[in-house]
Amino acid sequence: MKVIVNKDDISQPYMIKIPDQEELCVGEELLVDDASQDVVMTEITSLETDKRVERALAGSVRTVWARAIDDVPLKISVYRKGRTHPLKVSLPGNEVFELGEIREMEGFRFTIVKIKLRKEGFADAAEAKDILRLWGREL
Repeated sequence: MKVIVNKDDISQPYMIKIPDQEELCVGEELLVDDASQDVVMTEITSLETDKRVERALAGSVRTVWARAIDDVPLKISVYRKGRTHPLKVSLPGNEVFELGEIREMEGFRFTIVKIKLRKEGFADAAEAKDILRLWGREL
């Protein structure tokens, strides 16, 4: 089965074997283990049969579209002295961030004041792979 994995805005094709009767679903994690490339943990973002679907049996899927979640880019906006400073860092997808937590990144020491999720809404805590953007206030 063909899997197109997006990692930091670069797409890479992989070939993997999945039993035909295994159900795949958008939003689920999928371990992509192509013998000729690195092993990558991904989240399924789209399934292509004869059309785009939310779930399907592996045997009917032509292409799986996924994003790498083992290491993810994280956008952070830090408010400092009347200005907002944008940061983009790469971190493990399973690293957890919480409101009120104090972090230090790229020379900024800040408190997390807002977490926007990739799906919808905001959260009090989330893993990096599920975060669209963090906002912080410099200490």
